[in-house]
Amino acid sequence: MLAADRCTQWLGAEVLIADPGHAKIQMTVRPEMTNGFDIVHGGMIFTLADTCFAMACNHPEGDEGTVTVASGADITFLKSARVGDVLTAEAHPVAQAGRSGVYDVVVTRAGETVAVFRGRSRTIPFPQEGGSR
Repeated sequence: MLAADRCTQWLGAEVLIADPGHAKIQMTVRPEMTNGFDIVHGGMIFTLADTCFAMACNHPEGDEGTVTVASGADITFLKSARVGDVLTAEAHPVAQAGRSGVYDVVVTRAGETVAVFRGRSRTIPFPQEGGSR
């Protein structure tokens, strides 16, 4: 999945853990990731959390005929981050029912919580055109 994920490559995200239902990744904030207040843009934090969520939902050892996608997500920003900060996102499942799931992702900076993301997942048949698992 990550080999074909150009957005995650652009983030410079490093995979620390990629287990079924559990993922942990980190990225270093670069100048082009900041907003007009010189703090990291919330969309960058959301993207990091969403990427971690996707990794926890789609482990390479999963069913080859399906892919798990987001059916919705929200995030609460608690602290800001700046250029040079290393942000770490860690995802864990909260609940699963059939093809639906709920995952929480906590984004931290030096052990302090920066944001909390909740993603809702849905497992669907793997798309026939393009894409890679």
